[in-house]
Amino acid sequence: MKGIIFNLVEEAVTARHGEDAWDQVLDRAGVTGAYTSLELYPDEELRALVASGAELLDTDPGELTRWLGHEALLGLAERYPHFFAPHASTRPFLLTLNDVIHPEVRKLHVNADPPDFGFDEGEGDALLLTYASRRRLCDLAVGMIDGAATHFRETSRLTHDVCMKDGAEACVLTVSFAPAHA
Repeated sequence: MKGIIFNLVEEAVTARHGEDAWDQVLDRAGVTGAYTSLELYPDEELRALVASGAELLDTDPGELTRWLGHEALLGLAERYPHFFAPHASTRPFLLTLNDVIHPEVRKLHVNADPPDFGFDEGEGDALLLTYASRRRLCDLAVGMIDGAATHFRETSRLTHDVCMKDGAEACVLTVSFAPAHA
């Protein structure tokens, strides 16, 4: 996994819980925490950070991963505003993941292995997404979708209908968006 994700995780944890909490997460995970954005790090290291963070914060690892995804997406929006600027809302932004954003990620970060998304716009306002990744980090993806909604000042309603963690080849998510109330 690219170091930028680790950088965003560190920023989220330290912003919410402080540098001491991040140091404790690193100690419990048994990792150094010296991440550079362009380097590639073992996926197991992120899993160790999530496990130790969940234990330290007394929360469910999936819930923590979703929160980290939410915060990471907001961090990506700050770092790469050109990916977000052309879109007025979450839905059209998500529809660019495979065709615009992930190819650019691959250009910027050699050896990047972003997930694949499938989309079925169907009828009504619901968007059917499939998520496939060898990492099976669907909780991170769900958090990132929610973070995108926050970025675009919307709320998301998402159901996780089928999950790779239950043996499926891909996750199936149904999501809809509405303007956030002030």
